[in-house]
Amino acid sequence: MELNELRQGINKIDDELLKLLNQRMEYVQKVGELKQNTGTSIYRPEREKEIIDRLANASTGALKSDAIEAIFMEIFAVSRNLELPEKIAYLGPEGSYSHQAAESRFGTLSYYLPLNSIEAVFKVMQNKEAKYGVIPIENNTEGAVGTTIDCLNKYDSKIVAELYMDIHHSFATRVEDLKEIKRIYSHPQGYNQCKNFLEEHFLSDIEFVPTRSTSAAARRAKEDPNGAAICSAIAAKLYKLPIHFQKIEDNLANQTRFLILSDFKNQKSMVDKTSIIAKTDNTPGSLVNFLRSFEDKGINLTKIDSRPINEKQYRSMFFIDFKGHIDDKNVQDVIKNSSNEIKWLGSYVTGDQNAL
Repeated sequence: MELNELRQGINKIDDELLKLLNQRMEYVQKVGELKQNTGTSIYRPEREKEIIDRLANASTGALKSDAIEAIFMEIFAVSRNLELPEKIAYLGPEGSYSHQAAESRFGTLSYYLPLNSIEAVFKVMQNKEAKYGVIPIENNTEGAVGTTIDCLNKYDSKIVAELYMDIHHSFATRVEDLKEIKRIYSHPQGYNQCKNFLEEHFLSDIEFVPTRSTSAAARRAKEDPNGAAICSAIAAKLYKLPIHFQKIEDNLANQTRFLILSDFKNQKSMVDKTSIIAKTDNTPGSLVNFLRSFEDKGINLTKIDSRPINEKQYRSMFFIDFKGHIDDKNVQDVIKNSSNEIKWLGSYVTGDQNAL
């Protein structure tokens, strides 16, 4: 077939896709009207997961699970904004990895509110100034984010979804010839994670200018005719800074888990995870006995982190993830029969089973 014939075939398919997408949006608007009348949440992660899994299993062509998820996450985001415009708070600044994580779930059309701290996100959620919040909870090289755990204990927002995002650094600059670069801007952590790349490209001896964030690095490099930035892809895109190299970090397995917060309870699915905070007395066997109760009920614990408690001495606070939904009978048996103080943080569709 000639190139023009192939393009005409693609055009016909695009026309059909547009027609079908418009039909889908008509259904979406009707669903949105029903949800608003009943007060039901617009964002239903378990329903989105169900759709993606069904389509991935049904696909017999070139599109695999990851590609299907990427396409339909954007369709879901557009659909939700037709139902009801969304405001999403996240740990800023704009162009940060939290921003990238938020946009991967809520699309480019949502209204985003960058904030200067994790606690500020929780405060905005508490004051109903945003419907959703996106914050980091752990990284596979840096460990748990203690501030997030403390805020989950302090505030009432619920975890409604999680996502695991590979953290990749990009080398972006307006300079065509790398020999003309005189300054490299980046957050010190990002810079230190890319030492091998810098040495391989004879850039390790060039002046390093530390910035508060990789987003700020992209902005500074945009203004500097001899500057470059080590930054996120979304920051380079935000400041229209050409990306010369991608995935330049030494550890390509660098991954961060993000939580999505809101004020509703998810329905049960086949792949739920539940998060709680448990406060135990500092007595012999108190933690062991509590953890054994999960084993007795056949519940698989997937994470446990300890945090100090400021409000009372000689007690410990534990952030715990386990498989299952809060409404499962075996989960209820553990919680109701426990003498410990337990705060339910949310039950939600689990992310990557092999992550972190």
